[in-house]
Amino acid sequence: MKKVGFIGVYDKTDMIINIAKILTVMKKKVIVIDSTINQKAKYIVPVINPTTSYVTDFEDIDVAVGFNTIEEIKEYTGETDEELPYDIALIDADSEERLERFGLYDAEKNYFVTAFDLYSLKKGLEILSRLRKPMELTKILFSKDMVKEEDDYLNYLSLGYKIIWNEYRIYFPIENGDLSVLAENQRVAKIKFKKLSVQYKDSLEYIVEDIFKDASASQIRKAIKSIEKGV
Repeated sequence: MKKVGFIGVYDKTDMIINIAKILTVMKKKVIVIDSTINQKAKYIVPVINPTTSYVTDFEDIDVAVGFNTIEEIKEYTGETDEELPYDIALIDADSEERLERFGLYDAEKNYFVTAFDLYSLKKGLEILSRLRKPMELTKILFSKDMVKEEDDYLNYLSLGYKIIWNEYRIYFPIENGDLSVLAENQRVAKIKFKKLSVQYKDSLEYIVEDIFKDASASQIRKAIKSIEKGV
């Protein structure tokens, strides 16, 4: 099972679920693990009988909420094999403790997700400041203007941390239209791409291509198109 970490305090839930949806359309078995303090997935992913911790199915994606370790998920599901029966686990983490407990130091890929409001940026960097050993990270940056000065500021604030930044970064535009679509998806408990901006869908494509190295860009775009059409 390939583990992929999404680290930071910025709200990542919708983005991770959308990535998972693309991967499932591409025939990958995916689990999303919300290990965050606020556990937003508990409130936006429909579940019939929510308990303190549970795994639920949402549009062919398994979503795990309220667990402290992968071992706890295995106990809940009754899995006896060494690994959970998924191709990919997308893990949302907002503390160094969760990085440790879910084994993200040894993950296949880790992303640092932030916007540039001071809370998201500095609180997210607090997590990175506590890393006990070097970690390679790719930046996922939510920004309205996407200016180089913002990235330079992030680099400046993280000087001296145990971080190996990848040279490339992925930008998501902060657009009211995308926020409205994501809010509507939450209300109707569906994953819909049709009204998302081209830039937002392009950024999802880049992340999926980064995670699923065997897939071509055309295959990923085809999966996105099928979600747009509701196929």
